Amino acid sequence: MADTNASSSGANCLEKLKSYLRTQKGFILAAEIVLSLIVLICYAASTYGGYSAVAICEMIFAIVFFGIFMMELDKQIQVVNWVWSDLFRAGIGAVLYIITSLICIIGGSQDGARIAGGVFGLIAGLVFAYDTYVIFLQIKSTRQHTAASTDDRV
Repeated sequence: MADTNASSSGANCLEKLKSYLRTQKGFILAAEIVLSLIVLICYAASTYGGYSAVAICEMIFAIVFFGIFMMELDKQIQVVNWVWSDLFRAGIGAVLYIITSLICIIGGSQDGARIAGGVFGLIAGLVFAYDTYVIFLQIKSTRQHTAASTDDRV
């Protein structure tokens, strides 16, 4: 009986994963995770792997947010404003990836892995920037613009 519950729970989780990957947000987060892993591998293969901290942190943050949104924990945990937290995560990730990637591309003249990591980092920076833009549009569309009341009766 315990095996049946465990397998149905695992199937439910796998079904949530498949359905969340089909959404726009799930696809963007999955792309961020894969690109961060590629950048991490390139920086690890480089002679100077000091820039791998950005890839590690952003990959972990993307995995955490992917899990939270996939399991719909953002609807259960109301203490944190998940949309704004995701906006800051994606915005900071975009800026950090673009800065570190430009530094690696400009300064890595003899290190092919560092240049490859920089190129993939620029692509990751653009994906993070697109994620920031999509989140911003989501925040903008959910905001209600109501006029202030001019009625003296309060």
